[in-house]
Amino acid sequence: MRVAVSTGDIHGIGPEIVLKSLQGLQRKGLVPVAAGSVRAFEHYRDLLGLPVRIEPVPSVDAIARISSDPGVLPVLSVEEPETIEPGTVSKTAGCIAMKALETAAGLCRDGLCEALVTAPIHKEAVAIAGFSNTGHTDFLADLFGVPSPVMLFVDPVSGLKVALATIHVPLSAVPGLVRSMDMDGYFRSLAGWMRQDFRLERPSIAALGLNPHASDGGVMGDEEASVIRPCIERLAGSLNIGGPFPADGFFGSRRQREYDLVVAMYHDQGLLPFKVLAFDTGVNVTLGLPIVRTSPDHGTGFDQAGRGTASERSFYEAALLAAHIARNRTSTPRPQP
Repeated sequence: MRVAVSTGDIHGIGPEIVLKSLQGLQRKGLVPVAAGSVRAFEHYRDLLGLPVRIEPVPSVDAIARISSDPGVLPVLSVEEPETIEPGTVSKTAGCIAMKALETAAGLCRDGLCEALVTAPIHKEAVAIAGFSNTGHTDFLADLFGVPSPVMLFVDPVSGLKVALATIHVPLSAVPGLVRSMDMDGYFRSLAGWMRQDFRLERPSIAALGLNPHASDGGVMGDEEASVIRPCIERLAGSLNIGGPFPADGFFGSRRQREYDLVVAMYHDQGLLPFKVLAFDTGVNVTLGLPIVRTSPDHGTGFDQAGRGTASERSFYEAALLAAHIARNRTSTPRPQP
């Protein structure tokens, strides 16, 4: 299976973790094809002494002819930097990261690759480069015309899955978004994606409350009583769903083990426990796109860039999960909301 890889920020650990993952992924039958900078990959390969041969790809048309040669990473160049400075914020690095993302996503859209795995980008570098969408999810949503993609975090080791009802928004905006969103449709879509992408025939879903202690009966907010609980009651006949649960006690008592999917109402509510439990192996999956997209669940690691100390485990797991989802989608009908 051919998998497109966007290089991420060339001053971060992206090129390193891609290079370190290559041979393991090839042994699993995957053919990684990178979009980004040939020079950057050669720089980190030489700096870290990694046994990889970089093979420049002359054009997009040549992608279809690429085969899996052990230890060879095909790279489609989108732009080449004059210098490479690990650990620094750079306009050029931000530009290459987003051009690589657009190119790699295009390879999947055009059927030349079957899934997309994105190495980490640096939001400040992307902003300096002039891009208004400084995150992978928002950029891909605009690219494919998807209004509301969903961020799902998966630990392939433990099976933990955490979805976010709201994504990268200020905390002050969360209550209003929770009140205004089509929560019934959101949960139905999640259940459909669980059936399609993870082969879970009747996924069990736990919904967390928005407020501390799930509001303690309305003492601290009423979103549970006015929005979340009524939604769960309406869906109880058609979905296997429970809640709203107090978030702290839910994870503290390990109740996540009882459910296929946990839904958090906002970013840190879901990501804090997830990263504590699965920092090295966690994978970010974007649901709702017409292509399969995953990424490692960590950042650019500027403090480790160029030192050879970055762990490739999350990227490796992200690529394997992308391939797994792609295979499931080819044999499972697209879910209806």
